[in-house]
Amino acid sequence: MAMRKGFALAFLVSFLSCHLIWVPSSQASSDGFLQCLREKLPSELILEQGSSSFTTVLVSSIRNPKFFTNTTVRPLCIVTPTDASHVQAAVRCGRWQGVRLRVRSGGHDYEGLSYRSARSEVFGVVDLAKLRAVSVDRFESTAWVDSGATIGELYYTIAKNNPRVGFPSGVCPTIGVGGHFSGGAIGMMMRKHGLSIDKVLDAKLVNANGDLLDRAGMGEDLFWAIRGGGGESFGIVLSWKVQLVHVPSIVTVFNIGKALDQGTVDLLAKWQELGPSLPDDLTIRVIVQRDQALFQALYLGTCRLLAVTMRSKFPELNMTTADCHSMTWLQAAAFINSGNTDVEALLSRNTSLSTFTKNKSDYVRSAISKLDWSNIISWFKMNAAGMIILEPHGGFMGTIPTASTPYPHRNGVLFNIQYIVFWHGDGTATTTWLANFYELMGKHVSSNPREAYVNYRDLDIGQNVVVDDVSTFDNGKIWGEQYFMDNYERLASVKAAVDPTDYFRNEQSIPPLLQGQK
Repeated sequence: MAMRKGFALAFLVSFLSCHLIWVPSSQASSDGFLQCLREKLPSELILEQGSSSFTTVLVSSIRNPKFFTNTTVRPLCIVTPTDASHVQAAVRCGRWQGVRLRVRSGGHDYEGLSYRSARSEVFGVVDLAKLRAVSVDRFESTAWVDSGATIGELYYTIAKNNPRVGFPSGVCPTIGVGGHFSGGAIGMMMRKHGLSIDKVLDAKLVNANGDLLDRAGMGEDLFWAIRGGGGESFGIVLSWKVQLVHVPSIVTVFNIGKALDQGTVDLLAKWQELGPSLPDDLTIRVIVQRDQALFQALYLGTCRLLAVTMRSKFPELNMTTADCHSMTWLQAAAFINSGNTDVEALLSRNTSLSTFTKNKSDYVRSAISKLDWSNIISWFKMNAAGMIILEPHGGFMGTIPTASTPYPHRNGVLFNIQYIVFWHGDGTATTTWLANFYELMGKHVSSNPREAYVNYRDLDIGQNVVVDDVSTFDNGKIWGEQYFMDNYERLASVKAAVDPTDYFRNEQSIPPLLQGQK
């Protein structure tokens, strides 16, 4: 059922035609859009470019200085809603005046598409940072979480309410819930409990007509699409109802570092097939950087049982009880991210513009030979080398059908790879290293398509082409099938049904599959 805030009759009448008419971006009225916002929203929620707070709020969750330069295409204004009705009004103003909106929850989009455009364009930003409530139902073991909350805030609130429940989601605590969930949300408990989207029960979304819908109101196709297909393509998801999961009172983590010349080739060759087949209570990911491979584990059990499992399954790592750190699940969430158990740090939203970064991703479905692993790790001895994070799939992930959610990288995936490079000043050497290394890895990873993770967004793999003010389906396939595989076409069909004029659009939003395009 659609859930609507009470608007004055005059407001409803003035926007009635929004359900039928979209002003093309070529006729966009910046002045009209701003005037509409001023009439419909409290003034303190609208930050125009001339506002003293505009730059402060814009920068508040930018994490890459290459997206904050004199040439960056910035928003016309930032809307900072505190209520669903504010978002509805912003969408209706945008539709009526031909100004598109981009949505930011945590600002972690690796290409900055939640707050900047890669092309010359007039657009506004809806910043959801003030919509960050987390409400836990202890009896049902569920929670409603606003899209503007961070993963750290979600973890903290859940565990403080009941330390015996948790939630499967990402490692970095400053990630915004809205963007993270909309791309699937992998994490250290996915082998046991799946992705975040596998635990989403309901959601509240403002669609391209400005209507506020829950799951029943939006229908199952749209509900399917927002759980992994990129929520920014279909509307603005304001909040999510999630099923919480049981966690033991004590979990165990370890960090075991191995020098690259300390038998690491053999360890990686063993880990790549072992990691996905371990008991699903145990996840071991690997971080390769400079001269070291770090094996980082979360075990939903005691140190004693973990040691038994490791001796049986992975004796080559030489893990002992001395490597164990026993703690609560909440402390483990802090430890895996930062190396300490300061749970209050999970609430920090601090950002930095000191370091440039670039990220890419891959999925591996076939084991890599020892000879090839030897060649791969040799790249990390180069001066400009970055890092890779290898995250095992398997377990519960392998039981979910590919089409059950838009995230298709399920059965048969051994692990995914995140490539990251950092630099200060001139990044030519570093980005060249990444491009060359990524090209090398092409023969070792999935192909046709070369799979990629939408939450590690990468404009290098393709961008939308706009014809007659609508993104084209065929050009979207270039990058869309890498993120979504066969689910891309269904996503485009849903887009056509709910947003045929392509109002919610960015460089990698889902294009509508219009009649006659297939």
